[in-house]
Amino acid sequence: MPLLEGRFENQAQVDAQYNPALRIADAAAELRHHAERSALARQQLEGRLGVSYGPTRAEKLDVFPARQPGSPVFVFIHGGYWRALSAGDFSYTARGPHRRGHAAVVLDYALCPWVTIDEIVRQVRAALAWVWRHAETFNGDRERIVIAGHSAGGQLGAMALHTDWAGDYGLPVDPLRAAWLASGLYELSPLRWSYLQPLIQLDDRTIARQSPMHTVRPCATPLKLVWGDLESEEFARQSTEHAARWQAAGNRVEAEALAGLHHHSVVHALEDPDSAACDWLDRQARA
Repeated sequence: MPLLEGRFENQAQVDAQYNPALRIADAAAELRHHAERSALARQQLEGRLGVSYGPTRAEKLDVFPARQPGSPVFVFIHGGYWRALSAGDFSYTARGPHRRGHAAVVLDYALCPWVTIDEIVRQVRAALAWVWRHAETFNGDRERIVIAGHSAGGQLGAMALHTDWAGDYGLPVDPLRAAWLASGLYELSPLRWSYLQPLIQLDDRTIARQSPMHTVRPCATPLKLVWGDLESEEFARQSTEHAARWQAAGNRVEAEALAGLHHHSVVHALEDPDSAACDWLDRQARA
């Protein structure tokens, strides 16, 4: 394999940086956490599950309405390297924002290799447009939508900020009030040489179109990028470099390594209404 931007000499080096399970003592326990806490959230919160936002069976979302009309709206975009997991695995992310008085929405989308990353990005944009147009039906205020994304969901959330919302969807230029993105992938080129390539099938054009570092635009939406300080150097680099490019475009951004957290635990903060993550999202929604 050719040298990749001077950082890697072979696939093993790429995989060591981009396979989060290699740095977690019990990765299976993290998947159990997702499933068990999400099942509890669905028991405790009133939800409308599997709501269609598009024409295909995969284009669904789960809505947890706010108690009061005109409430902020929190939207979560899950990860799984575009080829695994679902909205149902992340119902628990609704708990913290919902207790802060938000309506909460967890998005689903089709997975690779059945669709391309281009199509997944299109579906997420369509879902967010649906949320904006239908927020009132679940006691939400479309002027106060905040989003969060994790891992591949970080890339998808970033691409949402890089959307021609007015030209393509007839929405305001910047319809999202804020974005909190955890452990995201903002430059896809290393993944072309990883264990993921047989499923995600990256090529030069996809990398150029769907790497947020290549598509930064002036944007009024405040962005916060976080990652766990127990993650690999590449996950840290991805966030810090994207933050620098976002700031260079004249946009507002914060970047922070979270102490003692790894790739999966970094998103657990969304369960806790008093966490720094929920506090930041709530403040942005109500600013």
